[in-house]
Amino acid sequence: MRNVKVSDESIQVKVPEKKDPRKFLTLVIIVSTFGGLLFGYDTGVVNGALPFMAQPDQLNLTAFTEGVVASSLVLGAAFGSLFGGRLSDNKGRRKSLMYLSILFFFSTLGCVFSPNLAVIVFFRFLLGLAVGGASVIVPSYLAEMSPADRRGRMVTQNELMIVTGQFLAFMINAIIGNTFGDTGHVWRYMLVIAALPAIALWIGVAILPESPRWLVTKGKLGDALQVLQKIRKEGHAQQELHEINQYIEAEKKIEKIGFKDLNTPWIRRIVFLGIGIGVISQFTGINSIMYYGTKILQDSGFGTKAALIGNVANGLIAVIACIIGMSLMNKVNRRAMFLFGLTGVTLSLILIGISSIVLEGSSMLPYITLSLTVLYLAFFQGAVGPLTWLILSEIFPARLRGLGMGIAVLCLWLANFLVGLFFPVLLSGVGISATFFVFAVFGIIGLIMIAKFLPETRGLSLEQIERNFKRESELKI
Repeated sequence: MRNVKVSDESIQVKVPEKKDPRKFLTLVIIVSTFGGLLFGYDTGVVNGALPFMAQPDQLNLTAFTEGVVASSLVLGAAFGSLFGGRLSDNKGRRKSLMYLSILFFFSTLGCVFSPNLAVIVFFRFLLGLAVGGASVIVPSYLAEMSPADRRGRMVTQNELMIVTGQFLAFMINAIIGNTFGDTGHVWRYMLVIAALPAIALWIGVAILPESPRWLVTKGKLGDALQVLQKIRKEGHAQQELHEINQYIEAEKKIEKIGFKDLNTPWIRRIVFLGIGIGVISQFTGINSIMYYGTKILQDSGFGTKAALIGNVANGLIAVIACIIGMSLMNKVNRRAMFLFGLTGVTLSLILIGISSIVLEGSSMLPYITLSLTVLYLAFFQGAVGPLTWLILSEIFPARLRGLGMGIAVLCLWLANFLVGLFFPVLLSGVGISATFFVFAVFGIIGLIMIAKFLPETRGLSLEQIERNFKRESELKI
């Protein structure tokens, strides 16, 4: 035991046996990002499961009810993202991840054994609560556990795990679909795989420490110091504890911005820009491919088994592009990279629409469509996807972050829900070409919005970004 000083307080802690903090942090990343892996798998598995669910001897889905099954998870995620942050603030990051792992597991089993449409929609909604909660809690936990020099890389690991989860879903769908494709209930085999990482997360949480920042907010300074001694280099723990404590005390004095402040032009501009970025990221159709990629390839001319295999390419390029995008984010200006990504996305959408008209009935169409969806995902996952979350985290100053991020992320999830719900209806009603032309229109709107309203944020502090927004608003008055 020894005494340590934090601010003007002296606390007594037991000094743990020192282990390599980098190895322990790596373990923390792997275990906690199982939440992101489940997020990706559960959003991606429906891609291959829907064609089998839709069969008359299974759930007998129509185009609309296919959309209901796929989007019910996203609607749950919208609510889960709202309540996830509050749950983790009250109960702690570690305990909240434990609750999520249990919800992931039992919701997955509920989906697997669903006898009809109503039951699977109910359990997909519950699964969405877990997905939404994970989308808030895991990045927050990683940010609070990571040292400053590794924070960007650690937090973006969760985004990589999400696309990896989707890739694994596509690959497992292809294997199971081609092995047991003649069995009507093969979709149940696809869904049940998600129970395995849920169990791994539940077991793994036992070795996770609580976030030191959360412990400090609850006045548990000794516990926070013990955690920091496990995850920081020798001699850094006490200094960081002092900095965390100072920051939290200062944060209590900051006057938060509320809805009444939306009348202020610069505040309103940031919030509307955040909403626009979130909505455009979804209305350019990313989740039409991540949820319905197999169906798109089927409509282009592939058989079900061939479409399942082809869709693996979509998952693989998403992972590769995400890795490349993560490596470029701190080397390239955000605004230029966003415009480049949106341009590539929009052109890919237009080419998909044109090829569906020009090559209708051709044996080349399914291969051209697959090539263009891969190109689309390279631009989206390499630039638009990662930058959406990065820019949303940067444009809101501390006083505005709670309100601004809450509104922007809620609108993002609701836009995701609308795409998931209505895409199969559009596909069966107006066809691939018209549907993707609609997405391309939103891509063009996004290009205009980013070019006109998004300032460069790379290398700027939150205070500098705030001043830039204020100055722009004053110039327009």
